[in-house]
Parts: sequence; C-alpha cells; structure tokens
Amino acid sequence: MLQERRSKIIDKIQQDNVVKVSELMEEFGVSIETIRRDLEYLEKHDYLKRVYGGAVLRGLNTQEPSYERREIAHEAEKKAIAARAAELVADGDTIFVDVGTTTLETVRQLKGKRDLTVITNSTLAAQAAVENPFSRVILLGGEIRRGDLSVSGYLCDNSLENFYANKALVGAGGLTVENGVTDYHLAEANTRRLMISHADQVILVADASKFGVVAMNRVCPLSSVNILVTDQGLPESEAENYRAQGLEVLQAAPPER
Repeated sequence: MLQERRSKIIDKIQQDNVVKVSELMEEFGVSIETIRRDLEYLEKHDYLKRVYGGAVLRGLNTQEPSYERREIAHEAEKKAIAARAAELVADGDTIFVDVGTTTLETVRQLKGKRDLTVITNSTLAAQAAVENPFSRVILLGGEIRRGDLSVSGYLCDNSLENFYANKALVGAGGLTVENGVTDYHLAEANTRRLMISHADQVILVADASKFGVVAMNRVCPLSSVNILVTDQGLPESEAENYRAQGLEVLQAAPPER
C-alpha cells in the first residue's frame, strides 16, 4: 500500500507538474502526517521538490498540463482570485488580458463594468468580454493554439506593439522570488512581456499551486509586477517574502458554502 501510494504520487506529479497535500489526503484517505512523510521520502529520492502546501516536479518544468486539466484544477480558488482581481478594474479602463484559466475567469466577472476596452490574445477571453455590451474588444491576430485557443507569434506581437493600456491582467506558469514570473509556452511568454511593458499597472493572478514552480521561459522579474492576487493557500510567511519585493499581495478567500 505504501509503495503503491508513492508510485501514484509520482505518476500524478509527472502528469500535472504539481500536487497538493490536501488533495492527496482526500484521494488516499490518509493523514497529513502520512502525506508529508511520503513527500519527504520522494524529495529525498529526487522525484519532486516540496513547496507550500504540496510539491512540484523537480527541475525546470517544460511541459504544461493540458488545458482541460488546468480548467478544472483549483476551481474555487481561481473564482475567488478572479472576483478579487475584477475589483481592481475600473470603469473606463483599457486592459490587456493574456491567456490563462484565471485571467479568463476574471474577464467573466467584469460584466458589470462600463466603457472597458479589452485587448487580448485569447479567443476565449475575447468571447467572454464581448458578452458585456459596454465593452470594446480587440482580439490580436496570430496562429491559434489548440486547447487554450490562444494566438501568438510575430503577427500577434507586431499588432500588440501598437497598443498601450492602463492595466495588464496576466497569469503565470510558475512564480518564485528568485526567478520571478515564468511560463511554458515560448511565443506566449513574449506576448506577455510586451503586455507588461506596455501597461501602467500589472496585475498578476496566480493560485497557490503556481508558487515554487519554475517553468522554462522567464517572463519578467517580480519588480515588473505591481499587484499579486492569489488565494489563501499561500502561507502568510511566503506572502511576506513577495511583499518584501515591492508587490502588493492580495489573498482572496473562496465563498463559504
């Protein structure tokens, strides 16, 4: 039973890049101490690296989990983050919105805002934004990637060079104090950099599972981000590490059931 459980944890982290202690406890029906011992053992044998509330795949992460998996993972936390991030968008704002499940959820929660201009490389975000009759939506051009239905590449970036925005709403594949914001997809990482450099204020939305993860492509240092919106799965001590880097850190709580 012990080896079978640890083998399944290895399979899970190799598939998803990250595991959470709470989810492993529920899946295997064991205590938090048991899962912590499993993760300590697997870390000692170089299968993973323990982080806040779970573990991530050891080394650089080059393969992003599928869109279908990301869409349903940490759903309650993403909705809470999106609701808090939406409060930071004011009527009349022009905002860049990049690709991601949490940025998409944030756009869905902007329906009450008026006179917005949304500039995005996500066809899904554009579709959500256009449902707001008070929004103007600009969809950047480029090659469409399956799954996320995002556009990227030189056509997208050349178009983006012509725009500036009050705010950029961006996500991350990974986030650490040492390495800043990182991402999996080469072309989309460059598009995100341009959004950040062409915006007055950068709002980063990331659930706690993204912390401690280093994806292959560096997007920007933490100094390029103004506000970090995450969930309460991030320990306060770690949140303070990001505040010490000059970020305003907002931790959203899921609604009570």
